[in-house]
Amino acid sequence: MDTSPIFTDDTIVFGLLMLALGFVFITESIKTGFWPKFYKIVPGLFMAYMLPAVLTTAGLISPEWTSVSDAGEEIEHSTNLYYVASRYLLPAALVLMTLSIDLKAVFNLGWRALVMFFTGTIGIIIGGPIAILLIATVAPDAVGGVGPDAVWRGLSTLAGSWIGGGANQTAMLEIYGYNQAKYGGMVFVDIVVANIWMAIILIGIGKRNGINKWLKADTGAIENLKEKVTMFSEKVKRNPTLTDLMIICTIAFGTVSLAHLCAGYLAPLFENMVSGIESVTTRNIFTFLGSKFFWMISIATLIAILLSFTKARNYEGAGASKFGSVFIYILVATIGMKMDLTLIFENGWLITIGVVWMTIHALLLILVAKLIKAPYFFLAVGSQANVGGAASAPIVASAFHPSLATVGVLLAVFGYAVGTIAAIGCTILMELAAVS
Repeated sequence: MDTSPIFTDDTIVFGLLMLALGFVFITESIKTGFWPKFYKIVPGLFMAYMLPAVLTTAGLISPEWTSVSDAGEEIEHSTNLYYVASRYLLPAALVLMTLSIDLKAVFNLGWRALVMFFTGTIGIIIGGPIAILLIATVAPDAVGGVGPDAVWRGLSTLAGSWIGGGANQTAMLEIYGYNQAKYGGMVFVDIVVANIWMAIILIGIGKRNGINKWLKADTGAIENLKEKVTMFSEKVKRNPTLTDLMIICTIAFGTVSLAHLCAGYLAPLFENMVSGIESVTTRNIFTFLGSKFFWMISIATLIAILLSFTKARNYEGAGASKFGSVFIYILVATIGMKMDLTLIFENGWLITIGVVWMTIHALLLILVAKLIKAPYFFLAVGSQANVGGAASAPIVASAFHPSLATVGVLLAVFGYAVGTIAAIGCTILMELAAVS
């Protein structure tokens, strides 16, 4: 069946995404009438995410589609925009946003950041089995299945994705041998539920002051970091010359190039090392070390942190972090276009399991944040470092302030490290819940 959208050319689709972003920024800059009231409720970042989703839902664009050749053969197609944004623009954004980072101030954010991250992890671990138990009371068949078709085996891949990332998800598929013909359904649930949750988090960012007041949160360390970066930015602020802009691009994409180069060597090296481990469980725990994306993001961030101790940090005064923010918004738009809003109503029970699962994750985060008086920033980033990983944790962090993007990356790296072993624990509990 031909499922081609109206526009399939990436150059046209990219233009539509930029028009959507332009609409958001133009309307957000209007200070009178309807729009100021609208953006008090709905953050601009959420609109940058949702408008592309509307374009996808309307059939104008699509992340993936099928066409039918003259010979009647079905041909699979996909856009390259998300790949380009996540592999080139995301690391470039992280470099530019990290240039002016005050590393000591980041570490001074304290223990609450780690507590909220691990709370998010625990929320995923216990959320899966609880969701199975709850859904089983009303629809036992929805959590049934035997052998490779067992639903709990498929849900193990969600646990891997929501605690670590793509590499951890693949590891769980290999460990538990879920029927690969049905695997697409789990990927579908992953995309829908994770994107709905991210949308809710983005809306919360617009209400963070009220949320922090309700949590009685101590935001002193965060405000201190933001103030330090803002003061430094004002101190070195200047009208950028063409030379400044070219050097900013050189720093950003030169680092991205080096990160890709190193990742190209390190990922296969570690993949070979890990594949030589005799224990299957141990081998799969370290699968993430064979991910080029993991190494690329980690190396780009590490180089940027090193550059923050040099004169390169002065390019913040020429607008380095603003360029980074542009790249982040483009990434957000490409993530948004992956979301077809009509899919929410398909695969009903699987989606319901995912929603219940994510709700438990969210409720636990809220409970712990209230108990330890953690700011909404730690709740949001701690969650996304688990559920969204290195692609979306910096997006959420930078929505609070560009200087905080590095915090999202550092926590996401924790997610990669604990992803598989935590997902195995979650799956053991889900299996017990499913057969009980």
